[in-house]
Amino acid sequence: MKTAEIKRRFLAHFEANGHTVVPSAPLPAISDPNLLFINAGMVQFVPYFLGQQTPPYARATSVQKCIRTPDIDEVGKTSRHGTFFQMNGNFSFGDYFKSGAIPLAWDLATKSVEAGGFGLDPERIWATVYLDDDEAYDIWRATGVPAERIVRRGKADNFWSMGIPGPCGPCSELYYDRGPAYGREGGPEVDEDRYLEFWNLVFMQFERGPGVGKEDFPILGDLPAKNIDTGMGLERMASLLQGVDNLYEIDEVRPILDKAAELTGKRYGVHSGHAANESHPDDVRLRVIADHVRTSLMLIGDGVTPSNEGRGYVLRRIMRRAIRAVRLLGYQDRALPELLPVARDCMAPSYPELAEDFGRISQYAYAEEDAFLATLRAGTTILDTAIAETKSAGKAALSGDKAFQLHDTYGFPIDLTLEIAAEQGLQVDAEGFRRLMADQRSRAKADAQARKTGHTDVSAYRSVLDGGGPVEFTGYTELSRESRVRALLSGGAAISAAVEGDTIELVLDTTPFYAEGGGQQPDQGLITVGGGQVEVFDVQQPVPGLIVHRAKVVRGEVRSGETGYAEIDVSRRRAISRSHTATHLVHQTMRNFLGESATQAGSLNAPGRLRFDFNTPTGVAPSVLHDVEQQVNEVLLADLEVHAFVTSQEEARRIGAMALFGEKYGERVRVVEVGDYARELCGGTHVARSAQLGLVKILSEASVGSGVRRIEALVGMDAFGFLAREHLLVSRLAELFRVPGEQVADRVEQTVTQLRDAEKELEKLRAQLVLGGAGALAAQAKDVRGVAYVGTEAPEGAAANDVRTLAQEIRGRIDPARPAVVAVAARANGKASLVVAVNQAARGRSLSAKDLVKAAFSGRGGGSDDLAQGGGLPAAEAPNLLVTVEQAVAGTA
Repeated sequence: MKTAEIKRRFLAHFEANGHTVVPSAPLPAISDPNLLFINAGMVQFVPYFLGQQTPPYARATSVQKCIRTPDIDEVGKTSRHGTFFQMNGNFSFGDYFKSGAIPLAWDLATKSVEAGGFGLDPERIWATVYLDDDEAYDIWRATGVPAERIVRRGKADNFWSMGIPGPCGPCSELYYDRGPAYGREGGPEVDEDRYLEFWNLVFMQFERGPGVGKEDFPILGDLPAKNIDTGMGLERMASLLQGVDNLYEIDEVRPILDKAAELTGKRYGVHSGHAANESHPDDVRLRVIADHVRTSLMLIGDGVTPSNEGRGYVLRRIMRRAIRAVRLLGYQDRALPELLPVARDCMAPSYPELAEDFGRISQYAYAEEDAFLATLRAGTTILDTAIAETKSAGKAALSGDKAFQLHDTYGFPIDLTLEIAAEQGLQVDAEGFRRLMADQRSRAKADAQARKTGHTDVSAYRSVLDGGGPVEFTGYTELSRESRVRALLSGGAAISAAVEGDTIELVLDTTPFYAEGGGQQPDQGLITVGGGQVEVFDVQQPVPGLIVHRAKVVRGEVRSGETGYAEIDVSRRRAISRSHTATHLVHQTMRNFLGESATQAGSLNAPGRLRFDFNTPTGVAPSVLHDVEQQVNEVLLADLEVHAFVTSQEEARRIGAMALFGEKYGERVRVVEVGDYARELCGGTHVARSAQLGLVKILSEASVGSGVRRIEALVGMDAFGFLAREHLLVSRLAELFRVPGEQVADRVEQTVTQLRDAEKELEKLRAQLVLGGAGALAAQAKDVRGVAYVGTEAPEGAAANDVRTLAQEIRGRIDPARPAVVAVAARANGKASLVVAVNQAARGRSLSAKDLVKAAFSGRGGGSDDLAQGGGLPAAEAPNLLVTVEQAVAGTA
């Protein structure tokens, strides 16, 4: 049975039993800051399980795309580890419980193929239950499972929790006996290779208290609304129903593996001399290729693009591991154009959008392979040098600093550094690398988190939400309104009142203030409460449904529970709305000119200006930008109506409304239309007609990451003001150059070219001046205990490259049979620097350029044994540096 058919039967079975079929959420569509990707079928339903939101259905079923990043390093080592997988699930939100879930699972698993089931032999199915879960045990017995095939297991195996305080409960797992060829008899506790788990039913009936670890936490008591969360691994079920041994042999993976084997001339699974639980190195690498190519396809399909941060870095790491595995197996050409179409054909039966969007997907994938092959060439050379230096120094590990430099400066992934170093018999200070990476990222992460929560404990927000429900946003239709102050917060705690000068967080029952989101900046304004008034400077939604106003009390006293009057800054709102509507128009117009692959990757809608990030593998020609700007402004002149309405996801897709990659939308969505020109899912605020934008002026277009470009533009009066300033500037330049305005650009370009040519000539003259005395200096070398020593200062202001060249030139003019050390000091910008060059004969006498530089700079400086440099001391120290090097030569020689 094909994997797509297994998925179809699963959904059909539960839909026929009253479940709403919920589409898979995109892989990055999560609000949990601790997760990069959805890693389980229940993730998109977490707000319902935690009681944060009311579910729109009592029963649901889905096949969720999942990625588990901790498994990346395990891929290839076993036949069952993979990064991408699909989780079939059925869920009940306080509707049915154990007596409903167990028969539903048993019926689908054992029902004949002809009747729409999976046709598993009921005599080979085992069930496990939690130690004291007599209720589940009795239901399994009543279902027909004999007592000898029901196993009671402890908390480590059969009790589930999210790892945080909240819902938890016992679970019941289904195992299938694959037969004596796969291991020992005795059930799952004896051999989980022979007895293969294929379904887990979680009964969320308790509440977990705070605790440490998986087992060490208190059970606070029964939950009144008991929920069901079940998960069936689609790949694992496919391996059972297709009669294959592992996930690499199912129909969605094996063709990719076979293509990789064909490219590399290897064969999978035919090697002798290996125990049953071992793999030949070729098999390991073929598995890496098959898994990672499929995962890359799914990630790019869901809008993730390769980058050096977050989800994009995970994608980049996965892709580059696959590409390198292909090369290690001997295939040196571009591999993804051969492999990715095979992965597409494997997955398109379940996800037809992959075939429809393959042009965009392949553009990013192939560009990343090309970039990585260039990185490999440059980075491997640098890494080889670092490895050689580490070995020559007698060290067993490459420094974390060097690994970080390779990653940060050259884009060389740490996992490749680890692999290549290991192949050369070296370890890597991975802890040092991680520390440097953490330092680099912690500040940005802290800033982003502070922006959303203001360092307030999220539980304080949840308490306010639980006490009054979601805050209604009325700002689409009104700019001010009366509302009750539901809560005041300060420093993470509720307060009853605040006085003039206090900075607080304020929650209203309803509000016209727009909370920052979707790229749109928040509203600002005033809230008057009794005799007090607060000035709102920020509005956020730290937990779904709760709008929090960050404000300063500017007059009187404000008390919780009182009625207030909220009014937004209308001028700011209208300016932001103009920018947001302009962003929609720029997005649509970019797609008109560049194709549908030019999808939005981020935006900022601020008063009078916008920033629009979009996915495209190459830069945009200036002529295209000009055409985009012109077409957008023609839409403004057409004065099209801007209309917003709420509809179903299905209807929004039917009418062609654009959705943002990676976003999870509810069943009801808000669509914003600009006439018939642009149609997009959006929760932001907009103008009433396109002419209200006035003017859109594109300022710049540039790269902000691999495959991501950014447009900056001005809107309305800001755009008019910019053009007025540009006109004055051009007029002034025309006056200075004494040419018409249309010739200013040519004259500026001509002048710049002349200046650059003059600078090059000046650089040549400086170099000749510096190097002119090299021969005489070499001839005057001083004998220091048998070593020819030259210590000299370069001309004031000499370029660093010229100083290095001078040191090497002097060294080259000394008889190579004679040990020689050349030290050249230089003064520039008030600082002294030093370059030391040592020839081979001197190195034979234990003289090292690096050591001599460190002697002069008290341990600082860097380079190799034959050429090194240091700097940073006051310029007056230049002569002393030469004396120190000479003394060090005398002491060593």
